[in-house]
Amino acid sequence: MPWKGVTVMEQRRRFLDDYQLNYYCITELAERFCISRKTAHKWINRFKQNGHSGFHELSRRPRIRPWQTDKAIVEELMDLRKAHPKWGPNKLLDIMQRRDPERKLPAISTAALILKRNELVRPRRRYRRAHPGCPKSIPAGANDIWAADYKGQFRLTNGKYCFPLTVSDLSTRYLLGIDAHPAISLEKTFAYFRELFRAYGLPNRIRTDNGVPFASNALARLSQLSVWFIKLGIYPELIEPGKPQQNGVHERMHRTLKEEATIPPGSSLRVQQKKFDEFREEFNQVRPHEAIGMKRPGEIYQASERTLPKRIEYYNYPSHFLVRRVSRGGTIRVFHNQIFVSNTLQEDYVGLEEVADGVYDMYFCFYQIGRYDLQTNKIQGIVSKVGLSVKRVDLVSRV
Repeated sequence: MPWKGVTVMEQRRRFLDDYQLNYYCITELAERFCISRKTAHKWINRFKQNGHSGFHELSRRPRIRPWQTDKAIVEELMDLRKAHPKWGPNKLLDIMQRRDPERKLPAISTAALILKRNELVRPRRRYRRAHPGCPKSIPAGANDIWAADYKGQFRLTNGKYCFPLTVSDLSTRYLLGIDAHPAISLEKTFAYFRELFRAYGLPNRIRTDNGVPFASNALARLSQLSVWFIKLGIYPELIEPGKPQQNGVHERMHRTLKEEATIPPGSSLRVQQKKFDEFREEFNQVRPHEAIGMKRPGEIYQASERTLPKRIEYYNYPSHFLVRRVSRGGTIRVFHNQIFVSNTLQEDYVGLEEVADGVYDMYFCFYQIGRYDLQTNKIQGIVSKVGLSVKRVDLVSRV
């Protein structure tokens, strides 16, 4: 039979029971229960004052709290909130300050806690988009899968920050580019990828994390950048949130980059870019890589045969698809039903393929972005789909 655990409360109760026997002196009681005589006298006195409830801990709450918000201010704040239920604590405090400019009001965070404590704030539900899971594709050759990421920012010696954008080929380990940015910028990211596509052609896939500007909280986590990738015929692969090991080849390159090109940092963004260029030249042409048989990435990498088109043509959906144009408000109409899709797809076309009675797989070009249920007029994410009796082909194999 297992030993029974003894709590602190049970120990105190046994101590007081032994004390009432009048068999042990205080010193012996203290030794039996491994406490000091001062502690023994404390619990004995509480037992004499409060009886059998005396072995409980007393509240340590202070009797006087000089920093507590005045009751009149709390009541006025609550009355204002009830009169204006859509106003936040910042606006409410501004109204109160104009009423009496001389009085000292609580901070905005304190006012927000007061409203929350009195149940005058409706909790906002945090919505997370479904994720397709760990990417299982393996690079079959050069330009099959590129990896891209913003390496963690670091401070230059002039006090400004550097955000390096890195792009590499996962098969040959060829480091396609490192661009030093003063901040994470969608415009600079567009410009740099356009430069890489002109120089090296288009890959089949680009694997990134879920951060800006590669993903968003829109349907299928589409961002403006990933929408552009899809229009160019590039499949955007996302690793799972918080799991950089799923892009381990690229992250291992980041470790070498940090050790050899950022310690010590450059004196300016231009100087740091020069260090990045020197590192990239050595990484591609001089440094042997064990993963590719001690060869240099520059010896085996070849540019892609797919070139960057001068103009992106509209995608031709199969004839059995329902094709709908996304409005400027991000909505489409399906059989007189209006449904919101995504603001990232404004004025683009999506295709719907019926896979069951009233259930449609929704695609943007070749990329599945969700599943639409006509009966409920809702779009489910690419993972939490409406159940089907028909066996579907794996999403990756359909590309």
